[in-house]
Amino acid sequence: MDGIPLSQEDRAILELESPTVAGHVCKVLSLPAPPDLGALRDLVAARIRSTPALTRRLGGTAAAPAWVPDPDFDVAQHVGAADPDALAAADLPSAVARLFERRLDRSRPLWRMDVVTLPDGSGALVWRIHHAVADGTTAMRYTRELLLDPAVPEGKAHPAHSASRAIDDARRRAHLAGFLDREVASSRRRSPFDGRIGTRRRVAFASVDMRVLHDAAKAIDGAPLNDALLTVVAGALRRWLEHVHGSLGAVRVRVPVSLHHEGDDAGNRDSFFSVGLPVGEPDPVARLRAIHAATAVRKTEHDAEEMDTMLRELAVVSPRLERFWSRIEESPRRFAVSVSNVPGPSGAMTMLGERVHALHSLAEIGARHALRIAAVSFAGRLCLGFCADPGLVDDLEVMAGGAEADAAALVEAAG
Repeated sequence: MDGIPLSQEDRAILELESPTVAGHVCKVLSLPAPPDLGALRDLVAARIRSTPALTRRLGGTAAAPAWVPDPDFDVAQHVGAADPDALAAADLPSAVARLFERRLDRSRPLWRMDVVTLPDGSGALVWRIHHAVADGTTAMRYTRELLLDPAVPEGKAHPAHSASRAIDDARRRAHLAGFLDREVASSRRRSPFDGRIGTRRRVAFASVDMRVLHDAAKAIDGAPLNDALLTVVAGALRRWLEHVHGSLGAVRVRVPVSLHHEGDDAGNRDSFFSVGLPVGEPDPVARLRAIHAATAVRKTEHDAEEMDTMLRELAVVSPRLERFWSRIEESPRRFAVSVSNVPGPSGAMTMLGERVHALHSLAEIGARHALRIAAVSFAGRLCLGFCADPGLVDDLEVMAGGAEADAAALVEAAG
């Protein structure tokens, strides 16, 4: 099979990687016991044909990079037991953080699964996959196809922000001014997550009842689950800021939006919009209403699609201008934190016949963006993964605990 040219998105992601920024995302499956390594390798080997992108490595030329088949592909090189350093960790977040710090070998397909055995006898599977290979939506699809037992009923999960690829050019021109006003806005104050990041990472997890949170947001303001998630994130940031830095009026966050459509095989197909979270507001109900009003405009005006179209058109008209705009978009004054949400299985999951207790997702931080938050829905829970540079963001557990506490406060306010 001939090489597949890297997409514009794939190349941009690879270019973001640096000595301090690794380009991978991570899925963490918590299990009652560590899976048998031989059985896991057999499972992956039997299913890998359904995910051919995972058998390709970087190739081509510097001017025309491509995904090419790896003639020496061996499942055993990608599925193994975590090394003693990670296994020495006292808890799962610490073990995951140690693995997350490692780089993927660019001479092979860009993914790695590590089996973790914890001191209490439980286990986990930590799957790192490069963002150039798969965004959050694609990585979740690969998880279903490669790892989960097919007999598990998955139902229909609450969707993340969805988007149509069709753009009405006349409407887009008419509303361009409003779009630029919303997206070009910048924070007046420096973000507490803006700083020179290093190579170390800290990880924390949180989990809330998705159905209860969804119903509370709907009852309070007719708001969707994603707005409830942003409200909870704002509360978590508020509690952490009060603990570490003192108060802050607002924090702008970037919200990735999936532009995948049914049947596409793109590894990366997403855009984003930005919105300010009122972290200075102590009342979760007032926070939810403010966030719902802000996101409703962005969804009605299709800001994420506008951004995707504008960047693609700039790349054709003037690649230099497109790169300049992309650099502006990555400024810590444009957004402080990226907050993503990907739908996962709504029913119970098993892998190799064992019940999966929890599923968390992690995404890498960026230069001058020392915190990243990723959420995934799973079996009636909304699971949040926090990833940070510990040199800039300490006491990450306070933030994770704050998310659970703020979700409970929002639910209580809804009665």
